[in-house]
Amino acid sequence: MPLMLSQDSSADELLDRDPLALLLGMLLDQQVPMERAFAAPYQLKQRLGHDLDVHELADYDPDALAQLFASPPALHRYPKSMAVRVQDLCRSLVKCYGGDVTALWRDATDGHELLDRLVALPGYGKQKAQIFLALLGKQRNVRPTGWREAAGPYGDEGVYRSVADVTDADSLARVREYKQQAKAATKAKK
Repeated sequence: MPLMLSQDSSADELLDRDPLALLLGMLLDQQVPMERAFAAPYQLKQRLGHDLDVHELADYDPDALAQLFASPPALHRYPKSMAVRVQDLCRSLVKCYGGDVTALWRDATDGHELLDRLVALPGYGKQKAQIFLALLGKQRNVRPTGWREAAGPYGDEGVYRSVADVTDADSLARVREYKQQAKAATKAKK
């Protein structure tokens, strides 16, 4: 099943075929609507004029990359800091995996090792790493032994907690509803 995270067919097609775009979309999925975060790699590709390249982004002039992110419409609510995070992530991928994004998961011995690798990435804390691990397992068929357990509650079947569970407009609405309920519950505790 093709990814439907940005709810834009061109952006989703890029996410579907380019693991770097998917990893960057997840990185950018904070303090903006999910669709905007996952559309940003496609918009970055358009601004570059060619497919995303991890080596190019790692070596890109930081000020020029920040300008690409900040040009209207900005690729994120915080374009300059997110440009730095994208570059830091790409540099880490080049240093640790030779720029091969799929090496992150391809040879992971189990779900916990994959989770540790994701947590070690710049911009990926434990929760973001668990969500991305669940996304890989649920929608990309990347399922090392113990992946569901390593993904925590995001690995559960039949739930609508995160981007890992978004497969169409209906599931997106259900994830939004879950997040609103969780936010209300947290607010009520305070």
